[in-house]
Amino acid sequence: MSQSQSSYFRILLPIILSIFVLLSSAQALASSVTEKVREAREPEAATGLSLNKAVYSKKFMVVAANPYASKAGFNILKQGGSAVDAAIAVQLVLGLVEPQSSGIGGGSFMLHWDKKNAKITSFDGRETAPHNATSELFIGKNGKPLKWIDAVVGGRSVGVPGVLASFKKAHDLYGKLSWPVLFEQAIDLAEHGFVVSPRLEKLLGMNFNPGIHTLPEINHYFFPQGKSVKAGDVLANKKLANVYRSIAKDGVDVFYKGWLAKKIIAKVQHAAIAPGLLTLDDLANYQVEQREAVCGIYHTYNVCGMAPPSSGGITVIQTLAQLQAFDLAKEQPNSLQAIHLIAQSSRLAFADRNRYIADADFVSVPTKGLVATDYMAKRAKLIDVNRDMGKAIAGFPQGAIAQANDTAIERPSTSHISIVDGEGNAVSMTSSLENGFGSALMVEGFILNNQLTDFSLAPKKDGLWVANRVEPNKRPRSSMAPMMVFNQDNSLKLVVGSPGGSRIINYVTQTIIGVLDWQLNPQEAINLPKVTNRNKVTTLERGTRAEKLKAALEAKGHRVRISDLNSGLHAIEVTKQGLIGGADPRREGLAVGI
Repeated sequence: MSQSQSSYFRILLPIILSIFVLLSSAQALASSVTEKVREAREPEAATGLSLNKAVYSKKFMVVAANPYASKAGFNILKQGGSAVDAAIAVQLVLGLVEPQSSGIGGGSFMLHWDKKNAKITSFDGRETAPHNATSELFIGKNGKPLKWIDAVVGGRSVGVPGVLASFKKAHDLYGKLSWPVLFEQAIDLAEHGFVVSPRLEKLLGMNFNPGIHTLPEINHYFFPQGKSVKAGDVLANKKLANVYRSIAKDGVDVFYKGWLAKKIIAKVQHAAIAPGLLTLDDLANYQVEQREAVCGIYHTYNVCGMAPPSSGGITVIQTLAQLQAFDLAKEQPNSLQAIHLIAQSSRLAFADRNRYIADADFVSVPTKGLVATDYMAKRAKLIDVNRDMGKAIAGFPQGAIAQANDTAIERPSTSHISIVDGEGNAVSMTSSLENGFGSALMVEGFILNNQLTDFSLAPKKDGLWVANRVEPNKRPRSSMAPMMVFNQDNSLKLVVGSPGGSRIINYVTQTIIGVLDWQLNPQEAINLPKVTNRNKVTTLERGTRAEKLKAALEAKGHRVRISDLNSGLHAIEVTKQGLIGGADPRREGLAVGI
């Protein structure tokens, strides 16, 4: 190398090295950003979850809690059926393959979107208390409320089931296919059998409902020859097939006034454990209520849900509305600050829920006051961005009257269905038996609910009536939160809901924030590690990245618990390109579309 070349190289070498360092730094930065985004969008592999991927469709979609049910709904939509038609077919199959969670012996809340007429309505198929029930229904001989577990099993806890009546009313208004067609797939499965899922086997082995071991009909079905059915077994339910055939042929009067009504009342009134008060008149007089949805603004979106007796709609809307004072869109998904703020808003919303929300046909519920913009802004000012507020106290919205706080326990055995049909109509429906396997009373192949334990077991507290106390023909408060979100032009944006007891409210709220604020698709939002606060402790999902927030949240004053959080979210997002569906990997749901 010549002297001039050597000099030239000495000049260039520092420049080349600088460029190399800059490129390496840029690559490292890009890699770091990519990893942060990936971490924000995905739970850790340590969850044991096989994370679902979003499903895309140009035409229609159904997301339900079991593959058999999802495929039943898909087949109805493929035949040109409506969203309501598909929801009925899905629920009939769920009552067979997921009997611990829902069925014709339980109740439901259904939101329906009529795209052509740009109209949202709801069908309240919640159970009702017997006409002869009193506020002392769950008071023991010692004058004190029964323990929840002692109130669940048997006839006393059974309310009038509302699912079938709700379906009849919705089908009359929005059905396209004939009523009998909607039963065909469920009848065939019940007659010839379905493959038992690992989830059903697991729940039978958990022994959280003593009734399935002590009451003969349900025990014989799930424990033939004294041994539990196992995953992979083929289980038929010929009695249920016969029930479905009868209702398909002769309508819901079979259930509410006919031969099946007599079977239900005999089972409840002569239950071996805690005989109940239901009568034939209670069944015959049941009425579905078609209610206006409750709606509230979040950013530029209109968020709509069920009105009371569900607390889900109001409480989700309150939690979101209070968070408008903070810019969650600037936060990474599930960041420390985002979780802190969501937990604080949830505390405030649950405080109001526990004080005021019950069946508005029986007590004064200040629905408009609870979601009023000025009231929400006032409540949001109670949120400290740096410190947990501790147990929140209920506010006093316009229209409120003095009530005692409710302490009713709600169990997470519920199911949710999200559907968008070929014409753009939609259903968001949550249904339930309440506790897993309900009251454990089985009638002709289906299980009766124990929804009356969703009432406050104690009718009074500190001398004040509890709004959600037992009263004749009243509907117990629920946390079921089937929701729909609409764009500024009133077009449908999101259909979402979940099982999970009172945690439903937190699961659904977090998912809506994931889609609207963090621009995740529904599946990514569902996959996020779950975090809940029901005005008690901040609970982080075990085995996920959320666990790493424990110390930092405690430094902000939170009481933190690590727990399994078994959400079952099902969501569909409507976009200009088509539909995007997501099903919760924590359960066995499936999104299906074309």
